Amino acid sequence: MARQTIREGSLEAPTRHPLDWRGADFHDADALARELERVFDICHGCRRCVSLCQAFPTLFDLVDESATMEIDGVAKSDYWKVVDHCYLCDLCYMTKCPYVPPHEWNLDFPQLMLRAKAVKYRKGGVRLRDRVLTSTDQVGSLAGIPVVNGLVNAVSRNPTGRRIMQAVLGVHAQAGVPHYASQTTRKREAARIGRSAQGQSAGVTRGKVALFTTCYGNYNEPRVNADLIAVLEHSGIPVTLPEQERCCGMPKLELGDLMAVEAAKNANIPVLERLIEAGWDIVAMVPSCVLMFKQQLPLMFPEDAKVQAVKAHVFDPSEYLMLRHKHGLLNTDFKHSLGTVIYQAACHQRVQNIGQKTREVLSLVPDTRVEIIERCSGHDGTYAVKEECHAAAMKIVKPVAGRVEKAAADHFGSDCPMAGAHIAQALGRPGEQRHPLSLLRAAYGI
Repeated sequence: MARQTIREGSLEAPTRHPLDWRGADFHDADALARELERVFDICHGCRRCVSLCQAFPTLFDLVDESATMEIDGVAKSDYWKVVDHCYLCDLCYMTKCPYVPPHEWNLDFPQLMLRAKAVKYRKGGVRLRDRVLTSTDQVGSLAGIPVVNGLVNAVSRNPTGRRIMQAVLGVHAQAGVPHYASQTTRKREAARIGRSAQGQSAGVTRGKVALFTTCYGNYNEPRVNADLIAVLEHSGIPVTLPEQERCCGMPKLELGDLMAVEAAKNANIPVLERLIEAGWDIVAMVPSCVLMFKQQLPLMFPEDAKVQAVKAHVFDPSEYLMLRHKHGLLNTDFKHSLGTVIYQAACHQRVQNIGQKTREVLSLVPDTRVEIIERCSGHDGTYAVKEECHAAAMKIVKPVAGRVEKAAADHFGSDCPMAGAHIAQALGRPGEQRHPLSLLRAAYGI
């Protein structure tokens, strides 16, 4: 295919088409190959996204090293090298690409990569390692058993254990892997489940929060969930937990296992929709989980009224706090300055189009200076721990770590706790990262 002539991009706001994942052509390998060739040809002629992740440099290197130096010179079997480096951060669609809908070229790179992953999954092209890493509920439940918990955490800290993990599972021996807590959020806060309370309604918020704990927040960093609960209650916002909870489905989405995503939706949405009907707002501290309910599930299930109801009432924590502040309902009686804070705005928070709410809420703290890094950390939950991707993940995080080091701030971290840990690893300062919600609780002195 000859490279298409580059035209001016659309000046209209981007629109997102629903994901036609049940359509006749969605899993057709030949139709997919044709669409990959069309889109890759456009991307090759533009190259604006070269600095976002490893997918685009991989594509452009394939083209530049081909006999024709055009996309028709790239073997179609090599297309999968591009697909495997895409972790669906959505930044190319939301921040760079001039050819997204309603442009006539109708280019949605992340949705195309998702389609390719779904085709690969259906063909059985996914490793056991990836099936295990994305089964966050099952792994977290197993690792949370007291006896198993100690063993799992010990192996993850032991060099010999890590070499075995790399040989058997393909988890890079140098990659940071999370600690598993035996006292999870849901165990610690079990008394909150099903609790009724009165909130103070304001604008789109009702003033009482059902906390979707998330797999990572429940099993790996329950302290951040505890900090979020403390911050909410300090402003008089009652907190409860859903009576039951499954993984939001994002890890399985990134794997291409769309049937597992549907199963997670069928488990979570009715529970959350009942809470919304009872007057609760939904908040989750991991941006990817919020994005799943705000964007990915509504795109997959556009006709599902319950999915749309959850979409309208799910919030990023900082977004929620600033909405409360807008109506004078946020406690701003801070006891301590935070000094200088530098944090990485997680990609899955940025593409929610809510603005810099974390910076805004931290800036409410007196004598506090906040610097934001709007660049991907390269972690993406599982990407950074894979043997074949770890080097690329460390390359992507290097500029972010450099910004943190240069700032010499009092605190650093990320809206995404996994990204924060990845940045700390790149700095050689594991465990020193602080989540913005933890900083906010410290500023309150609670």
